[in-house]
Amino acid sequence: MDKPRSITGVVFEQLLGLLAWTISSLDYLWESGAMASSGARRTISAARPRPGGTRQALIVAATSSLRDVGFAHASAREIARRAGCNQSQVFYHFGSVVELLLAALDDVSASRMAAYRSILEQATTLTGLVESAQTILTEDLDSGDVRVLVEMITGAQSVPGLGDQVAQRLVPWNAFAEEAVQRALSVVPLGSLVSAPEVAHVLVAGLLGLELLANLDGDRTQAISLFGRARMLAGLLEMTGALPGMPAPEQS
Repeated sequence: MDKPRSITGVVFEQLLGLLAWTISSLDYLWESGAMASSGARRTISAARPRPGGTRQALIVAATSSLRDVGFAHASAREIARRAGCNQSQVFYHFGSVVELLLAALDDVSASRMAAYRSILEQATTLTGLVESAQTILTEDLDSGDVRVLVEMITGAQSVPGLGDQVAQRLVPWNAFAEEAVQRALSVVPLGSLVSAPEVAHVLVAGLLGLELLANLDGDRTQAISLFGRARMLAGLLEMTGALPGMPAPEQS
């Protein structure tokens, strides 16, 4: 297993990748010139894969690397091996391994956000909101997507500036959670006295904590049981008529 990368190692790896890319580019130019002088024809599409395809393949490979081996071992070599390309392509398309890993985080975040919105839009009661949260937790654990964020947070402890980049990507999630909380508080007695942003922050942190613990020991029963109790409480409140239905979410 590869050793964790130091900051010096990351810089050296990037310089090595840039050198490899330069050499491969010179080889390509020389080969193209040699073939042209001999009368052979060679098209750009036949020379190398389309940039879009390679770029997306690298993002997918970076995502799987974060899930399987973690931030410390998600090197250019490991990612390129999974993508089936030369590691120089990492630096050609993204400039650095860290930027590629951030692109992987963005890709996972975008797909999960779309899924979360679809799930929460179907919740019209507090019970439904709790059930939606449980569905989100289960899907995250099944997909392993939360591991991508956890590994990026871990990496931020050793890479200067990465913490701010990851924090910026959590802002939309806090806003999304706040929107869901505001819908729930609108039907709770004295809900106007509760700070939706603070509850949203606790909700995001709580879900991440539950998912992290479930990933560590592989046991999700306690987390599922917690949602079961919350669902039962919400159901009792609704049966007594204390909680009416929630308003429909605003269309973005």
